[in-house]
Amino acid sequence: MGFHATLLEQSADARNTLLATPIIQGALRGQVALPSYVAFLREAFHHVRHTVPLLKALRDQLPPHHAWLEGPLDEYIEEEAGHDEWILEDIAACGADAEAVRHGQPGVATELMVAYAYDTIARRNPLGFFGMVLVLEGTSVALALHAADAIQQGLALPDSAFSYLRSHGTLDQEHVQHFELLMDQIHDPADQAAIVHAARVFYRLYGEVFASLPLPQAVAEAA
Repeated sequence: MGFHATLLEQSADARNTLLATPIIQGALRGQVALPSYVAFLREAFHHVRHTVPLLKALRDQLPPHHAWLEGPLDEYIEEEAGHDEWILEDIAACGADAEAVRHGQPGVATELMVAYAYDTIARRNPLGFFGMVLVLEGTSVALALHAADAIQQGLALPDSAFSYLRSHGTLDQEHVQHFELLMDQIHDPADQAAIVHAARVFYRLYGEVFASLPLPQAVAEAA
């Protein structure tokens, strides 16, 4: 069994805990509210804006024996550039203030997740960042396209409010396949352990981001 399969197996319980988050399960059932979706986009902006800087930091911290990763990372950096702007366009299409989000602050859960990513690269094993890649892109593939349809139907929003979710759902399918090939070239047990550990932590941290979003039921009761 290659390392990618091992990684999925050893992080499966953490992944299932994330997917069981009430707001995710509700969105898949079409239980949505505009403030909840805008809050999701706000937090997405505040972590997606760090994707390219994090990838560059990882590339700069690669040890010599992992120089082979520089090319794939450069391709990933090029593909990810500008995705934070897509999110702001979606926010505007929802009728919310995109510039307020741009200049605002993330929620605490998002701030902690981003901080842990930088800490992993700078202070721990930089390859642990691939744990974040697994969590964010794997979750995107699993949920984005299905959730986007349910949210759009529930809120009657235009297609222009879903460029981030729908494009990422499709794009990340390609990334996940490429990610599998990369992970199966990681053979050092210390690197593998670092990626598994980080993936489990990122599943928990990303779950807390979702748990911090306002539930549609709470939004309705407050209206």
